[in-house]
Amino acid sequence: MNTLFALVLVIFVLLGGVGMLISIYNRIVMLRHHVDKAFANIEVLLKQRVDELPELVKVVKASAGYEQQTLQQLTELRTAFINVGTQEEKITLVNRMDGALKSLFAVAENYPDLKASRAYQQLQRRISQLEDNIADRREFFNESVTLYNVGINEFPNLILARLLRYQPKPLLQFAPEETRYTGISL
Repeated sequence: MNTLFALVLVIFVLLGGVGMLISIYNRIVMLRHHVDKAFANIEVLLKQRVDELPELVKVVKASAGYEQQTLQQLTELRTAFINVGTQEEKITLVNRMDGALKSLFAVAENYPDLKASRAYQQLQRRISQLEDNIADRREFFNESVTLYNVGINEFPNLILARLLRYQPKPLLQFAPEETRYTGISL
């Protein structure tokens, strides 16, 4: 009778251990997918912003004066953004694009006809709205990354995460001046 009890106990312990491993694995996978989904949401907004660039370039070119180098740089960055695959590469290109957009908006300040253009004002407002949406989504992404990073570093999750080679993910951080176009009058 003791042997039967010990066997049943061992079976229950093994089933409990397997159940725990399955639960941990499922939680880690769910957290990883939340991070991927959160970045995909940001990527949609970044793509919308990138899609506004040809229109912005067209409006600026239609004005009397413009900076050809900045327009060319924006066009090249847009093409590169569309063709890259990794999150890190996209973030790098977005940061470079932000700088080029700032330069373009700064140049536009010197051209009253351009600043007065209704099409330019609408595009500038649209890009600002997209920047606000990106900031909101960035918060959601960073929350997902934080939960994921905590999830893969909690014990006993840590053991399975290391076996599966899950690595911590970095937070998405843009400096405020890279994401907002404050001080630019419409």
